[in-house]
Amino acid sequence: MSRDADQRKRRRRRRRRAVAILGFAFVALGLSWFFELQATTTVIVVRYAETGDPATGNPGLSAAGRERAYELARVLADIDVEAGLDAVVATQYRRSQETVDALSRAADASVKLWDASDFVGLAEYLITEHKGEVVLVATASETIPLLIAELHGSQSMPEIADNEHDNIYIVSIPWFGKVKTLRLRYGQPFAPASAALTST
Repeated sequence: MSRDADQRKRRRRRRRRAVAILGFAFVALGLSWFFELQATTTVIVVRYAETGDPATGNPGLSAAGRERAYELARVLADIDVEAGLDAVVATQYRRSQETVDALSRAADASVKLWDASDFVGLAEYLITEHKGEVVLVATASETIPLLIAELHGSQSMPEIADNEHDNIYIVSIPWFGKVKTLRLRYGQPFAPASAALTST
């Protein structure tokens, strides 16, 4: 074999290796992008904190409610140790907005307002616009089970008492597999009326 033919053969082998390496790099980048898009979405749902006089029509938080809002900020501001909280959603009511105010400032996340009655639209918004992110939603007790069910979380949520404000529901939505619903407690513990009667 001549020297020129040998060099041409080596050049062809190098080109084939370069094409194979480039193809592998594109596949790896494509898979990385795909799995990043399909990452688990985490929706944290809380009820608004304790309110002041309901006779005002659109009450803000009471002193106890403000204390709970600060505790919520302490517990959740850096819940994702890598990226923090990505977004905060509150209903149009003052009590929900005041509940997340300290948290949104601590997490440096703007608050998006949403109509409390539109839990179907909210679920769709969370899944499509915040895929792979960690989002907190503050809403009313009657909306919580409806929103969680719409996110394909638990379909049998325990009833929330009128004076029960200490629940944190975490809905973990993987790109494939079963949605998980977890419940934590925070701040001043909820005291059922029956427990209060037996302790006196």
